[in-house]
Amino acid sequence: MKSKVVAALVATMAVGATCAFAANPFVDVPSDSWAYKSVVELADAGIIQGVDGQYFQGQRNITRYEAAEMVAKAMAHMDKASVEQRALINKLADEYADELNNLGVRVSNLENRVGNVKLTGDARIRYRYQNDNSTKENDKSWDYRVRLRANAYVNDKTTVTFGISSNNHNFGSNGASSANEDDNDIYTDMAKVDYNFTKNLNLSVGRDSLYVMGNAYGYNYGDVFDRAQLKYNNGKIAATAGYGKFKEGDDAAAGGLLGVKTGYGELEGFFSNGSAVGVYYNDFTRAGDASGYGFRADDLWGAYTSINLGSKFNVLANYEKINADKTAEFKADPEVWIGKLTYGKAAMATPKSWDLWVEYLDAEAGAFIGGSTNSWRFADDMDNIKSWGAGVDYTFAKNAMFSVMSSFGTETKDGNAKDPEEQTRAQFVFAF
Repeated sequence: MKSKVVAALVATMAVGATCAFAANPFVDVPSDSWAYKSVVELADAGIIQGVDGQYFQGQRNITRYEAAEMVAKAMAHMDKASVEQRALINKLADEYADELNNLGVRVSNLENRVGNVKLTGDARIRYRYQNDNSTKENDKSWDYRVRLRANAYVNDKTTVTFGISSNNHNFGSNGASSANEDDNDIYTDMAKVDYNFTKNLNLSVGRDSLYVMGNAYGYNYGDVFDRAQLKYNNGKIAATAGYGKFKEGDDAAAGGLLGVKTGYGELEGFFSNGSAVGVYYNDFTRAGDASGYGFRADDLWGAYTSINLGSKFNVLANYEKINADKTAEFKADPEVWIGKLTYGKAAMATPKSWDLWVEYLDAEAGAFIGGSTNSWRFADDMDNIKSWGAGVDYTFAKNAMFSVMSSFGTETKDGNAKDPEEQTRAQFVFAF
């Protein structure tokens, strides 16, 4: 790309550079040149410096790195840009994304500066199997899910996020989609506004696609949640408070979470090596009675710690206790203990990155309060068990990850029920 072409593009966008009477700093740009005014304005704005401080060299082929420098500097003058100018900046930012990152300019920050709407998404193909368990609908299944996200930058303090999801479409035995389309409708799983009062204080209002009680394992509920949430985070400590309503799962009258409301809070501490500790609390508005009909949890207490050991190992420990009355099926005030050891770190943006992990789950009857879970396990087999699990994640290409996991040593914790069969899951996830 010749420098005069880049200069013309940047000149179109450099609305902040308007010093028409600045002196020409380049001896090789005559006053009658078609690019004279734009070149002078860009030089005065600091977007271009030329060669050796005095030559523009308009016919020279420039490097991609030099072009990226111009784009990065032009970003500082985009506050008054028009829609068309922002579109041009967005194209240049995409073209020179790698060079801009090398310059220390995050492309996401550039996109925020131009006020565009960024579209992202992911697609998952998943296989799940549970041996000899014919009573379950999902004892052996293939399914897929696609999600789309639109992130809109409104101003320096406000962003809007909207997302839709296809839910999980099952493949039939002949490779076609399941005939039961009622459970596979596309739905809005994210619609929220985030407002930053300060750098450290954020208010988020609306629907989020994922609510995990504590930034830990996610044993209880990991699905769509409508809420208003205030969070303070200065990088060392974080305090979160919110109130919301669960939007997925079985109806509360049948023992599920759908429609249940909760006020919640969390305190966390973060350390320089990436380790963290936290405590959290949920106060539920119950539905139904204490005899087992309806949602029975009154509140939930939890704590977690995530410890990085060197650069490769992470140890996670998570504890939760549900305050609930005893029934014929559930224990009074059931508890769950979870431990997980991970080696390595698979990252979607880093090809050939990988990790291995092993986990242990010890849950009393009634510790799982219904709905969905952020765990990889079947939600129907999260309660009243002791179980081990292991898995591997591998990023085989940029934004493409393969994972496989399985349980082992699973036993019923209390009572005489048959031990659950072991579970296996494998999946491909693609981000775009």
